[in-house]
Amino acid sequence: MINKVIAWSLQNRFLVLFATVGILGAGVMAMLSTPLDAIPDLSDVQVIVQTDFREQAPQIVEDQVTYPIASEMLKVPGARVVRGYSFFGLSLVYVIFEDGTDIYWARSRVLEYLNGIRQNLPPGGEPVLGPDATGVGWVYEYVLESETHDLAELRSLQDWYVRYQLTSVPGVSEVASVGGFVRQYQVELDPERLRAFGIPATRVAQAIGNRNVDIGARVLEMGGREYMIRGLGYLEGVEDIGNVTVGATPAGTPIRVADVATVQIGPAPRRGSAEFNGRGEAVAGIVVMRFGSDALRTIEAVKERIAVIQAGLPEGVTITTAYDRSDLIHRAIETLREKLIEESLIVAAIALLFLLHARSALVAVVTLPLGILMSFIVMRLIGVNANIMSLGGIAIAIGAMVDASIVMIENMHKHIERDGGKRDRWEVVLESAKQVGPPLFFSLLIITFSFLPVFALEQQEGRLFKPLAFTKTFAMASSALLSITLVPVLMGYLVRGKILPEGRNPLNRVLQWLYRPVIKFATHHPWPVVALSVLVLGVTIIPWRQLGSEFMPPLKEGSILFMPTTIPGVSIAQARDVMRVQDSLLMEFPEVETVLGKVGRANTATDPAPLSMWETTITLKHQDEWRPGLSYEQLIAEMNEAMQLPGITNSWTMPIKGRIDMLATGIRTPVGIKIFGPDLDTLQRLGEQVERILQDVPGTRSAFAERGASGYYVDIDIDREEAARYGLNAGDINSAVMATIGGINAAITV
Repeated sequence: MINKVIAWSLQNRFLVLFATVGILGAGVMAMLSTPLDAIPDLSDVQVIVQTDFREQAPQIVEDQVTYPIASEMLKVPGARVVRGYSFFGLSLVYVIFEDGTDIYWARSRVLEYLNGIRQNLPPGGEPVLGPDATGVGWVYEYVLESETHDLAELRSLQDWYVRYQLTSVPGVSEVASVGGFVRQYQVELDPERLRAFGIPATRVAQAIGNRNVDIGARVLEMGGREYMIRGLGYLEGVEDIGNVTVGATPAGTPIRVADVATVQIGPAPRRGSAEFNGRGEAVAGIVVMRFGSDALRTIEAVKERIAVIQAGLPEGVTITTAYDRSDLIHRAIETLREKLIEESLIVAAIALLFLLHARSALVAVVTLPLGILMSFIVMRLIGVNANIMSLGGIAIAIGAMVDASIVMIENMHKHIERDGGKRDRWEVVLESAKQVGPPLFFSLLIITFSFLPVFALEQQEGRLFKPLAFTKTFAMASSALLSITLVPVLMGYLVRGKILPEGRNPLNRVLQWLYRPVIKFATHHPWPVVALSVLVLGVTIIPWRQLGSEFMPPLKEGSILFMPTTIPGVSIAQARDVMRVQDSLLMEFPEVETVLGKVGRANTATDPAPLSMWETTITLKHQDEWRPGLSYEQLIAEMNEAMQLPGITNSWTMPIKGRIDMLATGIRTPVGIKIFGPDLDTLQRLGEQVERILQDVPGTRSAFAERGASGYYVDIDIDREEAARYGLNAGDINSAVMATIGGINAAITV
């Protein structure tokens, strides 16, 4: 069969060369259009259910929202893991699906099961699906800066102008805002005035809500024309709200909101804040990439759109990049591209040295770029991105890709040497190729199939190593195909002229002179050789037992994710002050370029961060600009020493690695311990004990146990009998508490 393919290729040389040109063109197009990323996307197929249950304590959110939804999600087909998080006023449920599940099929199934449980949720708890993205999709972060605009104005620009512009960029799932102040009309009630007029606080909220509405009343025909009737009632400002009537005096004088309250524009309550470079609070935006999109193209499109947006911003407002994953992608791909080129040149040089015939070496070298381009064609067809793992598979295969070509060329050299150039050249090519072609083809296939066990890997390890196995297999298969099609044709055209016999090659003679004594000793003394081999094998057990293990080698991303944690209950003002101190200390390091601090959560379902956790993204300068002799590990150690603040536990990772760990395990660090049980207080006590034990384990920089049952509460216990004497029930009193202490949203105006 293989001999027939070789013979057909030599008989149809034009078709083979024409197909080669076609493959060359298709390969270049595939290489230029293949998505680029630093590492394979290791994130699971995930669907997020977000439920706002405003002003409710975490325990109430857990009992009434998170637990019912999480229990229902266990029924969803293909669901592998369900995680629930309960925060103040917010529930997040993460549904992780089996590998290979289509994300939009998963979202439709989750939505289907949500429809069946909505009726069991409390009023005000309306679940919605989060974005079709994960935390690993945080590919670009930016900050709005201005010397002339305050934080409220910058947040308005972010929410109502910049965010919508960037959301329309292909590949962007959502743009999350964090930091600054969201404007709202605030009505601050005066209890004494309310008591004087006999008006309850809840009536003020109801009056504002009832007065903030536009209506339609069909149409009216007049003079042959149709007029649409509208009732205009939207509140448009502080004055309109102040003029809303909430009652009347016995004399018939209207009582307005302005008579019992102060109306002003103020900041809405917030559960997150941002800080930039230790200079104070900032308004930041986070671009979340859609699951499965091309990271590099998405980031480049975002930066192009930002350049357009910048021209339309008010004078003095600028958009500054705080984190850009494309830098890592470019550096990783460029480094690997350089290594591939170097490896190809080395292989070409070695082939030239051993063959000592430039045109013969060219035959072997041509198979390298063609085999790589054929790999890119298949990568593009099956959707494998170009990253350090997939390109690493090609790098592994390069050395073996030219083996068949070199053996076939050397065999032809032997035939020419024996024949003396008397026979027809194409007959020599056919005979020499048929002689070694089949065994070479099958030897390459054996190497090709050697990575097949990798395809049996599942979940995260499969997503990491399968791209390498795919590209290595594609490259070797392409080389095997070229060895029996293109290589014989090129041999006939290029292997011409004076060919130096193998015995006259100086390099071959030196290597043979070194090799012959070794092989002679091995064949004459087999048992000592075997014994020495067994001894060497036994000695390797010593370093093997001392080697550590890790899922994947750490990739220096060029950025650091600093994630300190404190006990729950910290206020946002205190957390903000601590964050500014941390960022100021970090900016003192000369290796640091920018520091973007975030405490609490951004306005996205992909961020389940409490107020007790900071996430500081530290972008480092190029390593050439670091202090001489300073390594990455030493820099982290120095930073950790400088960031020793009372009551705060430090954690250091990198943006991509940290978010992969959180997505895969729900834990912020590479190593964690989960304790299960029915009682939160007992779990917390056990967690604190484990925390103290782990701090003494060698190699542990820090250990922190989650305080799931902690928090500070002001409980209002209603005396139902006393309330009944005033004709009140628990609901009336709780409504008054919500309106007067916590505040409620009375209406929404545009």
